[in-house]
Amino acid sequence: MRVRSALLLASVVLAIGGLSSACSESGGNQTAQAPAIPQVPVAQVVVRELAPSTEFNGSLSAPQSVELRPRVSGTIVSVHVPEGALVRKGQLLFRIDPRPFEVALDQAQAQLRQAQATAALAESNFTRSEQLVSTGAISRKVYDDAVAQRNVARAQVEAGNAAVAAARLDLSFTQVTAPISGRVDRVLVTAGNVVGAGANAAPLTTIKSVSPLHVLFDIDEATYLNFIEQARRGGSTARLPVQIGLLTEQGYPHSATLDFLGNGIDRTAGTIRARAVVANPDGDLAPGLFARVKLTLDAPQQTILIEDQAVGSDQGKNYVLVVGQGNKAEYRPIELGPVVDGLRVVKVGLKPDDSIIVKGLVRPGMQIASRKVSMVQDEASGAGDSNAPAAEAAPAEAGQ
Repeated sequence: MRVRSALLLASVVLAIGGLSSACSESGGNQTAQAPAIPQVPVAQVVVRELAPSTEFNGSLSAPQSVELRPRVSGTIVSVHVPEGALVRKGQLLFRIDPRPFEVALDQAQAQLRQAQATAALAESNFTRSEQLVSTGAISRKVYDDAVAQRNVARAQVEAGNAAVAAARLDLSFTQVTAPISGRVDRVLVTAGNVVGAGANAAPLTTIKSVSPLHVLFDIDEATYLNFIEQARRGGSTARLPVQIGLLTEQGYPHSATLDFLGNGIDRTAGTIRARAVVANPDGDLAPGLFARVKLTLDAPQQTILIEDQAVGSDQGKNYVLVVGQGNKAEYRPIELGPVVDGLRVVKVGLKPDDSIIVKGLVRPGMQIASRKVSMVQDEASGAGDSNAPAAEAAPAEAGQ
């Protein structure tokens, strides 16, 4: 009986020892498999003095545009249009057959000389009658007739001068010149064609001015109200600086000046028409081109910039992960602005001394190991162990 009890006690002791050993081994494995703290690239935000601005889409427009039409009828005898090139004001473009107008001018000059001769005779008769009427040699009626003939002759001379001027003007219209300086389009009517005169005549070509050019764009209501506020503070919106960039250009290489604001808001779009003037001395810019417009709204102020890849999105709201207390990832909602030199402006949400996680599969509240990098990185720098941006933090834990 004692032997059987001893055997049973030994079995229990062995079982307990085996269980303790198993538990010890299991705990050791769990300790060995504990996840390591992720190492992620962290960069301090960039702080610069930038003038607050906003961007719009617009188009270039010619301040002057002319459809060139003949002012006299006739046959086009020569064309001198440098199609697609720049022309200066007064440059000869077309010639209409001048011979009928030269004949008309000669006729008008002959009629003028006839009227001048008649006027000279009438002046002589008047002078003679004036001397004789004082002595009573002629009647008062004869004198009055001489005065009337003199006045009629003078009027005929004036009419002759006007006819000569009109004929000379019509003759000058046979040389069709550029009324403005600008870029001329293709020829619409070639030599040998008979053209009419006036506003209903077929155009010969078109000319659009190119220096300067207008930039037309629509400003939203909020921006317009900012303008009004500046005016109340004693500023002026009439000459605000504007930068222009074309479709294929980087940044805004062209400087312009705001010179016009419309007189009312379009309620269907909630915008007001604005216009800027951009210099174009070489004529490289063309009317009708799409333009990106950057409008400076105020004086330069401290601005925070970050890389776009560090920005995440959660239900339509933008955020970044900031290195918080205890090296833990902290969720921070932000409001974004425009891109400046490859970095994104942060209007609200960050402070100048904040450091953000640039890349990495990190969730808010996770412990991290920071690896300092520059906010502006090249492709070869290998900013993190993972190509995934910090924007991939799980939205479900964003509020932690």
